[in-house]
Amino acid sequence: MDRLIHDILLRIVKVLNIVLITIPFAFCWVNYYALRTADRYYWKGNSLVIAIFVISYFLYGRIYEGFLISLNRISEMIYSQVLAALISDGILYIIAWLLIKKLPNMVPIIIVFACQILMACVWSLAAHHWYFRTFPAKKSAIVYDMRRGISGLIDQYGLDKKFEIQLAITSAKCMEDLSVLDGLEAVFLSGIHSHERNRILKYCVEKDIRVYVIPKIGDVIMSGAKKMHMFHLPILRVERYSPPPEYLFLKRFFDIVLSAAALVILSPVMLITAIAIKITDGGPIFYQQRRLTKDGKIFHVLKFRSMRVDAEKDGIARLSTGDKDDRITPVGNIIRKCRIDETPQFFNILGGSMSLVGPRPERPEIASQYEKDMPEFRLRLQAKAGLTGYAQVYGKYNTTPYDKLQMDLMYIANPSFREDLRIMLATVKILFMKESTEGVEVGSVTSLK
Repeated sequence: MDRLIHDILLRIVKVLNIVLITIPFAFCWVNYYALRTADRYYWKGNSLVIAIFVISYFLYGRIYEGFLISLNRISEMIYSQVLAALISDGILYIIAWLLIKKLPNMVPIIIVFACQILMACVWSLAAHHWYFRTFPAKKSAIVYDMRRGISGLIDQYGLDKKFEIQLAITSAKCMEDLSVLDGLEAVFLSGIHSHERNRILKYCVEKDIRVYVIPKIGDVIMSGAKKMHMFHLPILRVERYSPPPEYLFLKRFFDIVLSAAALVILSPVMLITAIAIKITDGGPIFYQQRRLTKDGKIFHVLKFRSMRVDAEKDGIARLSTGDKDDRITPVGNIIRKCRIDETPQFFNILGGSMSLVGPRPERPEIASQYEKDMPEFRLRLQAKAGLTGYAQVYGKYNTTPYDKLQMDLMYIANPSFREDLRIMLATVKILFMKESTEGVEVGSVTSLK
């Protein structure tokens, strides 16, 4: 019952957010834009336009995780809500343009957006304060085997208000006496072998303890298992990446359409970038690099050159260390932060060597280093490489190869056009987030866990 009350109250607070963000737009639409439409809209038409805004804001807010009060920092909630409101305002401004039949005044929608920013800030601060005053941190435990740093991650990501770690114990110790988990509300299982994990899972479910499982590679592969019945028994069928042909056709169709459109829209930015690179040091504008794609095939990825011409004069492949990397040129530093250096890859997508969404293509030399300690790393080559992907949206540049592999396999295990669309939309959120472009620490290339 406590969990039910928690969920109901949380939903009410989230609905309040949607109402607060919608009010400025609804007021502006009814009192300004609706009065200027070519054919006057009455209450039904105005209600429909406002409903479109609500649906748009809700969907983008969900995609950008703007309503996760208990898990997100206040700043991240505000950023996500502001981004969702900006996109929704833009969509409805275009609708207003079509209905008015001429470019409408932008000042009212800009004022609306400013009010929405204020609403997002007020709601995020108030909701965060209310939630953790009403629902104290859950009494939690960490049961680990291979990974030991979960408590540090909880503190690093500001989740100490959500989880109060009262116990950190090895799986072997926990198995000796499962009753040590009694009275807890949440348990993290970190890198535990399946036999121990299954026993602890069953015990926690019986005791109504919520479990957060940090999976191993086999667990991620199993997440894509197909449910079926055979011999009057439930069966889980696991196989290599084999999406239906209609999905592959639709995916390729949108690769061609969207990459061609992106090249046209971004052509002014790409031209300015090319000129800036050439003026800086007179070197080549583009940089081609050997990368791996589906089934281990090698192709040459095309990027704007962001490093010195002699960045790898010794022939040794190295990952960037971010702002600390003295090989990056002044222009390169700017275009890397804004992801402009990646835009020539739309030519790769148009040509078919890459897709919009998929595992990020790795260099053969670096991939071989990872595979020495982690042979499973080649499993990410089941799908065509992508410009963006699950690991790019939910990880960081310096996320360990092991964790990136797990994220890529989560995408491969459940291919769908809906997931591709969600990742493409979610990519907008990370474009200007610094932590998603951080470099790796020197010497961490082969760090797996």
